[in-house]
Amino acid sequence: MTRKARIDAPGALHHIICRGIERRNIYTDNIDRDNFLERLGSILSETETPCLAWALLPNHFHLLLRTGNTPISTIMRRLLTGYAVTFNLRHHRSGRLFQNRYKSILCQEDQYLLELVRYIHLNPLRAKIVAGMNELDTYPYCGNSRIMGHFESPWQSINSILSLFGKQRSAARAKYHQFLEKGIVQGKRTDLTGGGLVRSVGGWQKLKSLRRMQGHLKGDERILGDSDFVQAVLKAADENMVKQYRLKSKGYDFDKILQRVANLSHIESNELLSPSKQPRYVKARSLICYWAVKNIGISSLYVASRLGIKQPSVSRAAVRGEKIALEEGLFLDK
Repeated sequence: MTRKARIDAPGALHHIICRGIERRNIYTDNIDRDNFLERLGSILSETETPCLAWALLPNHFHLLLRTGNTPISTIMRRLLTGYAVTFNLRHHRSGRLFQNRYKSILCQEDQYLLELVRYIHLNPLRAKIVAGMNELDTYPYCGNSRIMGHFESPWQSINSILSLFGKQRSAARAKYHQFLEKGIVQGKRTDLTGGGLVRSVGGWQKLKSLRRMQGHLKGDERILGDSDFVQAVLKAADENMVKQYRLKSKGYDFDKILQRVANLSHIESNELLSPSKQPRYVKARSLICYWAVKNIGISSLYVASRLGIKQPSVSRAAVRGEKIALEEGLFLDK
């Protein structure tokens, strides 16, 4: 069966689950775990990608990330490849460390944000890595210990979660802690780890009832949310794919985009490949990044190599380029 393309967009909330190949352990000790967290924190900080929850288990990990200017696929490629290389070097092994494809579920925030935070942060307790809530609060390899104030990780978005429980931090922490405790009896929640219509609505019986009341409902295994949310996400994704196909069918690639921007900016195309910081050059290169990455789907790593800049700079430039294009009414194919 052909795999479906991942769905992503700035601001999207993703529950990511990644397992070791053949469910083997991906950490052997705390040195491995610390190396993983250091790499994760560096990438999230560099790309300004918010992390709302996380947990490391012996043979897999969970992340709850919000897409920033850098696609989640880029974040994960850097994280998994870099960690696997250092793990293999340290343990004198070769070959794959992770399963071929991590699971990334785009989630409806209003309904699922806090449920996902609770589910992810209770993982070490469900796996019996810790004995109880007090131990979970001080367990260093789960985001709960950061929210409870026992450790600090600047890359974790603690305030965005605590603010949902109150304005005063100590009181908010107490309410958050109570919220977590209430989730212990729920056990493993398959409705939060899959997406798709059956999981999203809470099982077949509820699905049948909802269908009787509301008619046709839409589901997708890549999405966790109600039918309206799923349909909106799929519509936006389809529109983006159609746009990319149309532009590619007209022969648009990096070099054609480069020439289009050169004509608009009255700057020679070879000059646009130079690292000049003059405002008009920065503006032109921002348009290149936007049209290449967002309109055509060219990888930001490739664009970075052609422009002689780093990948995070491409992501930031693409955001600037989108604003410029909207303000000035500029289109790639017009």
